[in-house]
Amino acid sequence: MNRLRPTCYTFLILLLALLVSMPQAVAEPASPNLDRILQKGELVLGTTGNMPPMTQTREDGKIVGFDIDLARLMAAGMGVKLNIRVMPFDQLLSTLQRGEVDVVISNMTMNPERNLHVAFVGPYLVSGKCIVTKREDLARAKEAGDLNVPETRLAALKGSTSANFVTTLFPNATFTPVDDYDVGVKMIQEGKIGGLLTEYPICQSILVRYPDAGFISLFSLLTYEPIGIALPGSDPLYINWTENFLSRMEGTGLLKELSKRWLPAGTLSED
Repeated sequence: MNRLRPTCYTFLILLLALLVSMPQAVAEPASPNLDRILQKGELVLGTTGNMPPMTQTREDGKIVGFDIDLARLMAAGMGVKLNIRVMPFDQLLSTLQRGEVDVVISNMTMNPERNLHVAFVGPYLVSGKCIVTKREDLARAKEAGDLNVPETRLAALKGSTSANFVTTLFPNATFTPVDDYDVGVKMIQEGKIGGLLTEYPICQSILVRYPDAGFISLFSLLTYEPIGIALPGSDPLYINWTENFLSRMEGTGLLKELSKRWLPAGTLSED
């Protein structure tokens, strides 16, 4: 028996040496995105800054709006500051996918095509399409066929669901994509287009901001526009945190208060 002990000791020493030399398993972070945000001490928001009242740039350069306040509350819930990055609407999701921003909140409709590439939490607002125009014939249109002619000249924000709506529902209409809603408004005023297609809150905001322009609106019930928060799709904890954050916003009434602060009266129903 004693003669076996050196062999046993040798075996145990070799086993211990093997265990010590083996690479130790490193625990993956519970949420790579949340960990990065907390380590940096900032939440990087991607937004357009040109979609009042949701996100807009004031004359002094400050970015304000419903979406900006929502993002500030989100950052506050994490205990970090908000870093706002302004960019064209059609670049927002690709920037999010590359990890250059942490979240996109910019009046963005949650649709199946976008949801193939990023995750969405929401909706925090439900809207529909609306046309801002000075032409009575557009405002009196009863069905899509009335607008589906080359004489109908419409603009919409480049890369938006409104742009897809025009090209799909009105393929024979003359379509002009724009980078900025104010550009579209100016084109209506100059008679270059007949109308600007956008979401209902923005449509209402335009009517409020240009009270003497003679604008009228045509609201479409043909669309369902759930507006949501876009996040990286590969981080379940980050998505779960945002779901709980938005649920708390709704439950405490803060979401309704933001609506009262930023959205024109009558934009949202009380249902």
